[in-house]
Amino acid sequence: MARLADYFVVVGYDLDKRGGSDGQGRILQRFPEKDWEDNPFPQGIELFCQPSGWQLVPERLPPSYFVAVLTDINSERHYCACFTFWEEVDSTQKSLHSEVDEDDDSGSAQPEQLFAPRSLVLVSRLDHSEVFRNCLGLIYTVHIDGVNVPLETLIGNLLTCLIPIAGGSQEEESVRTITLGAGDRQVIQTPISDSLPVSSCSVAVLFRQLGIINVLYLFCAALTEHKILFLSSSYQRLSDACRALLAIMFPLKYSFTYVPILPGKLLEVLSTPTPFIIGVNSFFRSETQELLDVVIADLDGGTVTIPECVHISLLPDPLLHQTQTALSMVLDPELEVADHAFPPASTQPSTLKIQDKEIRAVFLLLFAHLFRGYRWCLHIIRIHPEPVIRFHKAAFLGKRALSEDDFLMKVLDGMAFAGFVSERGPPYRPIDLFDELVGNEVERIRLEEGDNHKMMNHVKELAEQLFKNENPYPAVAMHKVQRPKESSHLQSRHTSFPHLDEVTVQLFIDHAAAKQKTAPPIVKAEMKRMVPSGPPLGDAVDRNGSVLANSARRLEVVRNCITYIFENKMLEAKKLMPAVLRALKGRAARLCLTQELNLHVLQNRAVLDDQQFDYVVRMMNCTLQDCSHMDEHGIAAALLPLVTAFCRKLGAGITQFAYSCVQEHMVWTNMQFWEAMFYSDVQNHIRALYLEDQKQDGSEEHGALEIASEQRRLWPTLSKDKQQELVQKEESTVFSQAIHYANRMSYLLLPLDTSKNRLLRGSALGDVESVSNSYVTNSIAGSMAESYDTESGFEDAESSDVANSVVRFINRFVDKVCNESGVTNEHLKALHAMIPDIVQMHIETLDAVHRESKRLPPIQKPKLLRPTLLLGEELMMEGMRVHLMPDGREETSGALGGPPLLPAEGAIFLTTYRLIFKGTPIDPLVGEQVVTRSFPVASLIKEKKISVNLPMDQFIQEGLQLRSSTFQLMKIAFDEEVASDLAELFRKHMHKLRYPQHVHGTFAFTVGQSAKMAVEQKGKDKNPSLKTLSKNLVKSAKKTIGRQYVTRKKYTPPTWEQRSSLQSEMDEDEISVSEEVDQTSLTLSSTIKSSDRQTMSSVVERACCRDYQRLGLGTLSNSLTRSKNEPFRISTVNRMYTVCRSYPGLLIVPQSIPDSTIQRISRCYRQSRFPVVCWRSSRTKAVLLRSGGLHGKGVVGFFKSPNAPSAGSSQADSTSLEQEKYLQAVVSSMPSYSDTGARNTLSGFTSAHMSSSDSTDKLRQPKIGALMKQVMGSREDVPGTFSRGGQRARVASLSQPRASENDQDSPRGKWGSIRGTGRLSTYNADVGNRLSGKESPQANGGPSETHFLRPQRAYLYIIGDKSQLKGAKQDSFQQWEVVPIEVFDVRQVKASFKKLMKACMPSSVVVDPDTTFYRCLQESEWMCLLHKVLQVSVLVVELLDSGSSIMVSLEDGWDITTQVVSLVQLLSDPYYRTFDGFRLLVEKEWLSFGHRFSHRGAQTLASQNSGFTPVFLQFLDCVHQIHLQFPMEFEFSQYYLKFLAYHYVSNRFRTFLLDSDYERIELGVMYEEKGEKKSQQVKSVWDYIDRLNKKTPIFFNFMFAPEDGEVLKPYSYISNLKVWDFYTEETLSEGPSYDWELVQGKQEQTEEGDRPDTAAPTSQRRIVWPCYDRRSKVVPDAITKLLQELQGLEMELGQVSEKWKDTWDKIKATQRSESKLESRGSLSSSLLMSSNLSHHRRTQGVYLKDSMVGSAINLSLDSEGSSSSAPTGGMSGRPSTSTLYSQFQSTESENRSFEGILYKKGALLKPWKQRWFVLDKTKHQLRYYETRQDKECKGVIDLAEVESVVPGTPTIGAPKNIDEKAFFDLKTTKRVYNFCAQDSGNAQLWMDNVQSCLSDA
Repeated sequence: MARLADYFVVVGYDLDKRGGSDGQGRILQRFPEKDWEDNPFPQGIELFCQPSGWQLVPERLPPSYFVAVLTDINSERHYCACFTFWEEVDSTQKSLHSEVDEDDDSGSAQPEQLFAPRSLVLVSRLDHSEVFRNCLGLIYTVHIDGVNVPLETLIGNLLTCLIPIAGGSQEEESVRTITLGAGDRQVIQTPISDSLPVSSCSVAVLFRQLGIINVLYLFCAALTEHKILFLSSSYQRLSDACRALLAIMFPLKYSFTYVPILPGKLLEVLSTPTPFIIGVNSFFRSETQELLDVVIADLDGGTVTIPECVHISLLPDPLLHQTQTALSMVLDPELEVADHAFPPASTQPSTLKIQDKEIRAVFLLLFAHLFRGYRWCLHIIRIHPEPVIRFHKAAFLGKRALSEDDFLMKVLDGMAFAGFVSERGPPYRPIDLFDELVGNEVERIRLEEGDNHKMMNHVKELAEQLFKNENPYPAVAMHKVQRPKESSHLQSRHTSFPHLDEVTVQLFIDHAAAKQKTAPPIVKAEMKRMVPSGPPLGDAVDRNGSVLANSARRLEVVRNCITYIFENKMLEAKKLMPAVLRALKGRAARLCLTQELNLHVLQNRAVLDDQQFDYVVRMMNCTLQDCSHMDEHGIAAALLPLVTAFCRKLGAGITQFAYSCVQEHMVWTNMQFWEAMFYSDVQNHIRALYLEDQKQDGSEEHGALEIASEQRRLWPTLSKDKQQELVQKEESTVFSQAIHYANRMSYLLLPLDTSKNRLLRGSALGDVESVSNSYVTNSIAGSMAESYDTESGFEDAESSDVANSVVRFINRFVDKVCNESGVTNEHLKALHAMIPDIVQMHIETLDAVHRESKRLPPIQKPKLLRPTLLLGEELMMEGMRVHLMPDGREETSGALGGPPLLPAEGAIFLTTYRLIFKGTPIDPLVGEQVVTRSFPVASLIKEKKISVNLPMDQFIQEGLQLRSSTFQLMKIAFDEEVASDLAELFRKHMHKLRYPQHVHGTFAFTVGQSAKMAVEQKGKDKNPSLKTLSKNLVKSAKKTIGRQYVTRKKYTPPTWEQRSSLQSEMDEDEISVSEEVDQTSLTLSSTIKSSDRQTMSSVVERACCRDYQRLGLGTLSNSLTRSKNEPFRISTVNRMYTVCRSYPGLLIVPQSIPDSTIQRISRCYRQSRFPVVCWRSSRTKAVLLRSGGLHGKGVVGFFKSPNAPSAGSSQADSTSLEQEKYLQAVVSSMPSYSDTGARNTLSGFTSAHMSSSDSTDKLRQPKIGALMKQVMGSREDVPGTFSRGGQRARVASLSQPRASENDQDSPRGKWGSIRGTGRLSTYNADVGNRLSGKESPQANGGPSETHFLRPQRAYLYIIGDKSQLKGAKQDSFQQWEVVPIEVFDVRQVKASFKKLMKACMPSSVVVDPDTTFYRCLQESEWMCLLHKVLQVSVLVVELLDSGSSIMVSLEDGWDITTQVVSLVQLLSDPYYRTFDGFRLLVEKEWLSFGHRFSHRGAQTLASQNSGFTPVFLQFLDCVHQIHLQFPMEFEFSQYYLKFLAYHYVSNRFRTFLLDSDYERIELGVMYEEKGEKKSQQVKSVWDYIDRLNKKTPIFFNFMFAPEDGEVLKPYSYISNLKVWDFYTEETLSEGPSYDWELVQGKQEQTEEGDRPDTAAPTSQRRIVWPCYDRRSKVVPDAITKLLQELQGLEMELGQVSEKWKDTWDKIKATQRSESKLESRGSLSSSLLMSSNLSHHRRTQGVYLKDSMVGSAINLSLDSEGSSSSAPTGGMSGRPSTSTLYSQFQSTESENRSFEGILYKKGALLKPWKQRWFVLDKTKHQLRYYETRQDKECKGVIDLAEVESVVPGTPTIGAPKNIDEKAFFDLKTTKRVYNFCAQDSGNAQLWMDNVQSCLSDA
């Protein structure tokens, strides 16, 4: 029996303490006065009576009632039922109260009456809300209505009322009628089961308030321990909602803060860090706003708000859906039949009370589903004296295949589940509804899953049981309780609640207590019994239903392989091994492996020989590698006994066990795993312990829980001694297991080589707080954790450290499990003493094993293949055995079909030139293939250490990941046989080679010298090649640098890299520093001191000079004699590189500018790179200039000459005037300018050269305007002007705010992206107008004419950085104009390139959809950069083509400027699209004009930090894009571009070394002595290409058919750009194909090898593997193949084989002459066609990649663009028959039979039409087309049907003025065709040709 109420309290308003705005409550009386022993009085009740604060109110409020819940320190809940009514404050109190108030509101009138709250509170441990309401209501009624019953009697009766405890069995026990003695009567029904919560109808109400989904969110939030806050304006609703939430969580109990009604004064509780469920009045809503991690449910508004930072894991999917369906069927049964035509009559939802139970039934079923089979994962560790039970979480999740499920993981880790295990774990106890569900109805629940109706029936059954539990006897519910009369609380006069007599009440209580003492004790019969476990957890199928993984065939393979191993059939086993390792990915196969291996263990031991041991260990490793660290499937647990059983004999008395080879797995360092293993072993031993006793009975097998249950039943009957004995037995069992496990753990945690601390790196051994499966906290483990030292990871630990950390780990484990399983302290101390000895002993045995294992003969591994080396390339280190691992490129790993070529086993070689991997794939299916991957050491850009797991072998210690700028990635893993110091040495050597001290250390210089010396050489040693430099070179170098530099570094003489690094530190060229030095010291160095004349002659030989002469920009002799009629001259001002060190010696400048001016001007430009002419258009005579950007205005002062007067504005002004003069001289040099006499009217503006091209200009005009408009943006703002020195200047600015740079989505024109998307600040509308020839309002109001009038285009456009504009002056006549663009800087290129590399060579397989290839490519923005460069280039080309000159003046003038200038020349001048031209372009613009190849390529130690910036590669990519769009305009192939892209970073040639001509001359690289030219080694990439080009057509583009003077204007939109296959292609068969000798050498070897087999019939089919074979070699294009065959035939016939180029040229020549012959008949017609040709050619160019797979192009495609051979030109217009049939070419050219124009008479009543006829002998037909270009054939006349060809006569409508003899008729079997040729001769030709066709046939 239990007390109904513990305390009765009267709480009133405390008038004494009224201060400020908040009142306080105080306890007026409480009964009983002293606390019950078993239940002390809860503190703080007065706060909870008025949760919103105690206040006086001006009018009487109706009484209110609610139940608050207080939780005491023992987490017992006390229910406080508060009944509050309002009483008038009497006048004496009021006056008191008003006095206090006077200072507050003296001005405001006092209200007439004030009412104070008074609360009656019942405190109870039982939750009988309704009964309390009735009782308190009765007391109030008696008080109000003056019923004649003393209140003391009511309260005495109430406090002494006893009611039965829940769970009683007999009827009279569970029903109790009570009366308080005022004629009232209440029946109290106690719930049948005390474990089921009571909810009346609160759950149903909660669902009505919030809806299904919201409540489910709250439910999941509560289970996963989030904070939940309810808001409502009703207190009763708050407590109901909280009660409802707890009710649906059953069988889990909520164990965190639970406050259904929180008083406003305690709101700070909400910021507690722990989870809670709290209710707060909506009055305080504003104060809950800033809670960031609380889920807020608003009951009145029906919303649940989840903050952004909170992630609630929801139920796993099928369950979530089923639960929602079930709930909607309960709450809204009409939903199902809403669409029925005849809905059933009664589909009303149940009454609230029943509905409430139905909802709870749905949740009960949900939990039964979630936790089914949980009892099979309980480990019982102790049975006596109390059961100790642990839950094996990993096994439960693994068996249920829910290990990935977030929700269930969190629930199992939660406190509620811990409570669930400790409460429901014991096997012998009373059971409730949930136990029955899980034990007996799992099968039924499974069957109902799909069937909603069956499920609903089940729900209804459960709901009935739940309802019966709360209302066991619905019939007896009779209540008779008086209520106060209506509106009695509104009566004006109330007596206030009287003071009660304590003595009277106490008497009642004492009397009852005495009576209770004499009464016999009530013994509650507890119905304990064995708890049913339900069906065991079968192995759930994996989530993806992996029937595959479990297929019997795979298990068969595993079994067979193991059998072969133990029968010593090693060859068979080896064949099966790869299949087994693949099969072991599946769980079933792994289990199968452990079972099979178990069969081969005898008496805990299985001794194997070396190879067997090796195979078994490999299989174990493979099995463990895919296990999670939690070991969900128990695979690691099953292997644990095996790894200590399998062993091999190493020598006398030394045995190596398998555990020493499988330690590398995370699972061994996971404390939870060891605990679970320990507990399951202990359970087995304890079960065995009790089974021994029962053996005699011969009873059948029992599970551990059943035995425990039986033992618990018998426990009370046993004698004390027997009990003690059992307890001791169990304890010693646990203790012995702990010793056993200490040993086991030391086996798996101590590495074989204890000097290497492999295991502890990054493992959980370092974490003190490793979360464990158990829920018992213990003091010893805590104290251990504190003493445990805080070292992190034990990285460089000594062996003793390994021992210490292992000892600590085992100690922590032992502490934990022994405390939980009740091991005595003596035993625990003994264990702690034992563990260090165990570990030490084990270390000693391991040392011996380690020693012996080193002596084992190594396992047979594949032979290392040696790579072929270049001439002069030498090995730096012998090959080291490594594995080449697959990276993120799917092709190699077999992911896209085809065999997996990687991983491959082989060796890595480091040579003076390359890093080479050569080996064979591990997969035996492709074992014969050789895999080669290599890249030049100089192109290495990133190297990082990685650790790699090999699927096949034991674990490999460490690996490297190497990225190269030639788009190659090597992931290598060193074999065990490679010592780590050797790997380190390899890295060091690689670094030394990658960043040599000086450019002399690069392969291009050291080639052929002893490589060993080069690497060993220390910083101070002279490099052998340095000896070739004369001593005085060093002297003069010192002199140039100046003393102060030399002292800066530690050792002298200064090496070259210091020089270049200093140069990069000072943003200015060194020369400016040495200006103070006397002029004589400025000669370059002794290498060119001898005489200027010699220097000049060698400079003249340089490319620049040849090109200047070709362009007519002057010759050197001309410059020396200063002929004045040339506008430009070659200046030698820089011959000693004193003006600008990064410019060439000879420069083109305007004739009128003297050298002295140049020296001054140069200071205004960055790096002194002043404007020079680099190209001139032969047609418009416009010139292209390049320069560095201007210095900022403030910087100009730095560059004044040292002897000038002190700085003044005149200095700056004079320089800027000279600058202007210089620009003016450029403008004056243009014919268009000089012809008009430099006047500004320019009315005619049609000079000689313009008139000729005027028509074309008119066509081009609008285009440029549009271009410029797009550059500028199209807003026509007010022209922005600013003035300086009195001159108006117009600036076309493209400014943008920085922020919008990455804004890619904003709309842009073709030009938009150059300037980003910002608003234009000073856009000059005039420029755009003028460029587009539009009218713009005239300044002087005169009439505006079209095209070139006053608003003309500027003569000179300066393309510059926006930032430079400040310094540049505009001229007032607008003869030049600045086009400011915002360019990307070098850092962007660098960053973009890094991302591009990662996109093209991902280091691991891409899983995340956000990192796919195209996504990464987009993010790299590489294409955007290409687009910008091309865009600017096309703009410049357009402007040049329209006759304006351009000066490109961006950044320092050596990166983007070079790109743009080179591209412009390539697009404008066909010469640069030939071999010679392109070479000259690169030599001139890139090498001579000082692009910093060494610096940008980070070629030496000095430039290492600057990183790799592929500016030149970007240029080559742009050329490649243009090549794709105009495949017929380039003499070289795409391969040529790739070849350059590879070798510009490879350092094989000297061409791309060093930063400028100055440096090259200073090192003597520029002009090698004549003697050196003969050496075998080719030093220039150009010479190499020339030599190779003579041997093979690999660089030649067979489609080369240029048009004279064609200016190319490619599209630059990103959609028109393609990813260059140079970035993505790979040939694993031979490595990169750019070192031609290596590739060719291989080819010859293989051919020789193939020779003997020629007798056998060989198949013509070839298998071409992606990324393995080089396609262009295996499947060469048609022309290459024909040329190869021709060469082969010539060799067989013993002729001297002709060079391929000569053969090709001959064929072309004969082709042309034949085509000329054939076209005689139709010459006139062909001329008509040729005007369209150019346009047509462009749009329908034939696209071929360099491999030109199987293209059979007719050779006449190459018609050199001459319009006379238009018929052949027409070939490119449409693929005429000859193209398609060029395979059938014979000696004469009969298939090009005849073609031309004929008139043809239509069928009946149709007119004559002119058609283009083609006679085709090969197909034997005559076809006709509308026009020559037409691709669609209009009709075909089959010559087989022709009977005769005869001369005809003109008919009606025939063409006029044509000779009668020009008519002829063609008779076929079907009809007669009438034809008319252009003249009689032509007709005769046609007739003869057709006739000859007929006769041939």
